[in-house]
Amino acid sequence: MNPVNTALWFIERHFGSEITLEEIAAVAGVSRYHLSRAFAVAMGQPALRYTRGRRLTEAARTLAQGAPDILTVALEAGYNSHEAFTRAFRDQFGVTPESVRDQGHLNNIQLVEALKMDQSLLTKLEPPRFEQATAMLLAGLNARYTCDTSSAIPAQWQRFIPHIGTFPGQIGNVAYGARYNGDDDGNFDYMCAVQVTDFSQLAPEWTRLRISPQRYAVFAHREHVSTIRRTWNTIYTKWLPESGHLLVDAPVFERYAEDFDSRTGTGGMEIWIPIQS
Repeated sequence: MNPVNTALWFIERHFGSEITLEEIAAVAGVSRYHLSRAFAVAMGQPALRYTRGRRLTEAARTLAQGAPDILTVALEAGYNSHEAFTRAFRDQFGVTPESVRDQGHLNNIQLVEALKMDQSLLTKLEPPRFEQATAMLLAGLNARYTCDTSSAIPAQWQRFIPHIGTFPGQIGNVAYGARYNGDDDGNFDYMCAVQVTDFSQLAPEWTRLRISPQRYAVFAHREHVSTIRRTWNTIYTKWLPESGHLLVDAPVFERYAEDFDSRTGTGGMEIWIPIQS
């Protein structure tokens, strides 16, 4: 398990709350000393500075969208006062939160975007099982990505996870990461979701997705979730071309069962690839 990839995943899932270098190192399975050196060498900046920059970048986006209450943004970013937030914000970007809110754009500040994780291929991919899935209704949080911005998906999960268990008609506590509406330029929708019985009582702010009955190749990903791109890449660039199966234009998704630990990123998950029957 690559400790820097694991640390990146943990930071992206939890930067909205106060996390320490000790916590990050514990999840990564190395010492605080090891992580601080490895992260800085691999990523060109210390882990906590990256964490702070990500937290303040998301706060800056909220402000540029016209957030009416700066204190609320400060509290959501992990600061217990307007003053502490303003000091950190000015140190990071050289401008005040008020000025970003008033100008309504981020063109004059240097944001800290999500760093990319390892995208190399697996040396050995576990053979899939095949499932004929029935129709499903998914409800959750959706965002549009490009290949360059998809490293922000863990932050989307960070926003969604607290809502699991609150959806009317939710079926179990299994979570889904559905990828769909892809185009030739590499843009796609990604939805953090749960399965529900129907959409009739769903609040309007949540996205709805109907998945038709479909045959799937189901791959187990047993390593830390931070390495999931390696499994995706291996499926698409090695398994599919060699298998003789044809990919269907339908949502693909990750399935996170109840034994998956969203805090540590361990417990394993499955990748469901729609194929021609």
